[in-house]
Amino acid sequence: MSQNIRIAFLQIDAFTDQAFRGNPAAVCPLDAWLPDAVLLAIARENNLSETAFFVPAEDADEADFHLRWFTPEVEVDLCGHATLAAGHAILSNLHGKAKAVRFGSQAGILTVTRDGDRLSLDLPARRAGDAAVPSGLYQAMGAAPLALWGGGRDYLLLYESQADIARLKPDFVALKALGRHGFIATAPGDDCDFVSRCFFPGYGIDEDPVTGSAHCVSAPFWADRLGNSTLFARQISARGGDLWIHVTKDRVHMSGHCVEVIAGEMSVPESV
Repeated sequence: MSQNIRIAFLQIDAFTDQAFRGNPAAVCPLDAWLPDAVLLAIARENNLSETAFFVPAEDADEADFHLRWFTPEVEVDLCGHATLAAGHAILSNLHGKAKAVRFGSQAGILTVTRDGDRLSLDLPARRAGDAAVPSGLYQAMGAAPLALWGGGRDYLLLYESQADIARLKPDFVALKALGRHGFIATAPGDDCDFVSRCFFPGYGIDEDPVTGSAHCVSAPFWADRLGNSTLFARQISARGGDLWIHVTKDRVHMSGHCVEVIAGEMSVPESV
């Protein structure tokens, strides 16, 4: 029987200045990587859209920490809200006087920087392009969009109004059957530049409350459409969240607040 080890655990609500809103992420600092099966088991135990794990980087010239993200079902290649939460954990607790922290990740170097009372996150832009409509997608979404594009692992679906986005009632079983993709529903906002809701049932997340990585696709799209590189976006899930965004040629800089709601330790086996 493997011996249990104790690891620090934080739960942080990202892209909100209020507890119990935004997107909750679990953050677990590690001294060294645990086996992938253990990391996935921890993420399943947390049962949040993502759990972020980080370890000190061996080469401090490249990054301060290496970062990985797990849903309750799989490891993902990019996660915005859990990166923001990990940055908050480090800048508020581990490196309280530092102005920024650099993460090495599957998506390259990601930097979280202090931005007044918010944190700013630097992510790669993933511009939407032409894509074929998967058979059954519009039926699974519950309403046909005005148009559809592809952006990396995600599909971007444009609707006419914020009310159209709010009314969506997707069939998550049908969406999951379409494969491991994200489905970003977006429209002009009533009191912001654009709104969205995001669905990832293929990754074990029916509706994600606030999705930083989805804005790597939607923000460049809206920047081009509106002719403005500086945007204010809202994700109108039940929990909701706000993002202040600046789009450059290759990057999307998004800032938001974070609120720490749980701090403690987990007792986990070294193998499962």
